[in-house]
Amino acid sequence: MSQDTPTTGETASSRKPRVAVLFGGRSSEHAVSCVTAAGVLGAINRDKYEVIPIGIAKTGQWVLAPADTAQWSLAASSLPEVSPSAQTVTLAEIGGEHQLIVASPNQVPQELGAVDVVFPLLHGPFGEDGTIQGLLELSDTRYVGAGVLASAVGMDKHYMKVVFEAAGLHVGPYVAVTDRQWRNDPESVRKQVDRLGFPVFVKPARAGSSMGITKVDSLDDLDAAIEEARRHDLKLVIEAGIVGREIECAVLEGRGTDAPRTSMPGEISVAGGTHEFYDFNAKYVEDDAAALSCPADIPAEAISRVRELAALAFDAVGAEGLSRVDFFYTPDGELIINEINTMPGFTPKSMYPQMWAASGLGYADLIDELIHLALHRKTGLR
Repeated sequence: MSQDTPTTGETASSRKPRVAVLFGGRSSEHAVSCVTAAGVLGAINRDKYEVIPIGIAKTGQWVLAPADTAQWSLAASSLPEVSPSAQTVTLAEIGGEHQLIVASPNQVPQELGAVDVVFPLLHGPFGEDGTIQGLLELSDTRYVGAGVLASAVGMDKHYMKVVFEAAGLHVGPYVAVTDRQWRNDPESVRKQVDRLGFPVFVKPARAGSSMGITKVDSLDDLDAAIEEARRHDLKLVIEAGIVGREIECAVLEGRGTDAPRTSMPGEISVAGGTHEFYDFNAKYVEDDAAALSCPADIPAEAISRVRELAALAFDAVGAEGLSRVDFFYTPDGELIINEINTMPGFTPKSMYPQMWAASGLGYADLIDELIHLALHRKTGLR
């Protein structure tokens, strides 16, 4: 059987492609993943695909999840969460097909049928960092999004910067701090950060959605910010504050050998109040806390350059499927890359889908295109 096409035969000819939507997970971004799933489950074309929602509880257990999008929506008063179950879902190869199996205590395991593609809507460690991608690679299961290496590099803000610098992209000043460095010689860390100048942003190296990020205006507040970030990750990145506008660009893998596609760049504005930067509540909870202007109000040559650099960043980490690339646009017209996110927020109000919608590709069509790319991806090394 050719690796260039999905499984054929009975499964392809007699039914719609079966898509397993995977969400939840063990990271601190569990609730964000559930909210993303609510958006996708509500928009995916059920006439074209058979959809199986699979939640991952915080314990790591895979369970069959309700398709009710209201259960996975986010409100200021509550955070959605996948609950453990007496039934466990596993992915296994049976008769040459990738099958979902449901196992219950003292019961004969039941087959749910073949899976053509997995749509992993997992944010943060144990999902966005290459771990789930490695599991799917081991079983030759096609999936949406970046592979193992790109996911791992995109998750680690330290090594991401190393790769970007090697590709010739302009990266702002920063200090990477490991657990051993902080525990053995905190004074050396303080001196390195002091040389960056204030303000600085203290970030967990491998967390997203602004989890654990603190803006620090003086050395007196540094230790508390470091300890807050260490609650999410023992490895940190501390970045010098950059005066500039935050410009984002959505990237979508090209079909076949085509180059990556880029959206019109967008600009986020945070509506003051308690938000000094684009934090968790501004992203997901408060409807009017942030707004996106797309295309961003920057010169045409800057728009073209953002799109060019976003595609370069996508290729630099070896991304597939989708990514959002973030830049700072300084007053003198310089573009400094901030980060790449290989599984960006994907609710209808998230910036990645909004930028594509403003560029002519709606939310449901974007989901369809990502599934198409995954179904036609080779398995194994590529």
